[in-house]
Amino acid sequence: MAEPEKVIPAVSHEPADISSRFILGAVGLLLGSLAVITVGVLLAFPTSHLDRTLAHRLPTYPQPRLQPSPRQEMQRFYASEMQRLNSTGWIDRSAGIAHIPIDAAMREIARDGIPGWPTPSDKAR
Repeated sequence: MAEPEKVIPAVSHEPADISSRFILGAVGLLLGSLAVITVGVLLAFPTSHLDRTLAHRLPTYPQPRLQPSPRQEMQRFYASEMQRLNSTGWIDRSAGIAHIPIDAAMREIARDGIPGWPTPSDKAR
């Protein structure tokens, strides 16, 4: 027995899902809402176009200010610290206090120790 042949309808969209009247209404509602919002903003902020100009100069704020070039400032700071660590000079000439290069200071401490600092032999007692 032969089965009856199935008829497949042609593929197309369903015109009853969304009508062109609904689409036009949605677009009209969107444009109307946009117009109402625009008018509301213009009424709420009438001088917003003047916000770009300043009537008075900005105040000068106290230190510290923002760094315009942090990398260059850090390089200058590092160079000045290294110069101080590797140079000699007076801290208080009247008291006889001077600073010496850090390498020389570390060698002297390693060789002589710190006066009054406990030594391993003091701990054994």
